[in-house]
Amino acid sequence: MTVRKILETKGRAVATIGPDQTLADAAKSLGEQRIGALVVTDGDGRIAGILSERDIVRVVGRDGALALEQRVSAVMTSDVTTCSENQTASELLEIMTNGRFRHLPVERDGQLDGIISIGDVVKLRIEDVERESEEIKLYIATA
Repeated sequence: MTVRKILETKGRAVATIGPDQTLADAAKSLGEQRIGALVVTDGDGRIAGILSERDIVRVVGRDGALALEQRVSAVMTSDVTTCSENQTASELLEIMTNGRFRHLPVERDGQLDGIISIGDVVKLRIEDVERESEEIKLYIATA
């Protein structure tokens, strides 16, 4: 299963935030949308970074409530690992596991084109295993 197929199922909508917004803005957006990460984009829709709930918790734990006044650009991960539509779910799982992160923006022609979470990949793998199990049961029953 490829990223393209995953996006066809889940859609390409991505929650974004600007680099000059505050961590308070980011926390509010994450909470309202019940998501774990925001892609930080520049004015041209290009990926400038990614900010996760973990990033916010880490900074608040270090600096206290004043951390929420900081700009997203000061806390975001600017060296963002992205994926393309042609990559497989297995490749994504390996990238996420090795990188110890849970969200991969999808990039096409230098533009943000979706996002894949570890939950998306796990859900897909479970569906694949269930389908394979049913196929094996059917094969055994007809043998």
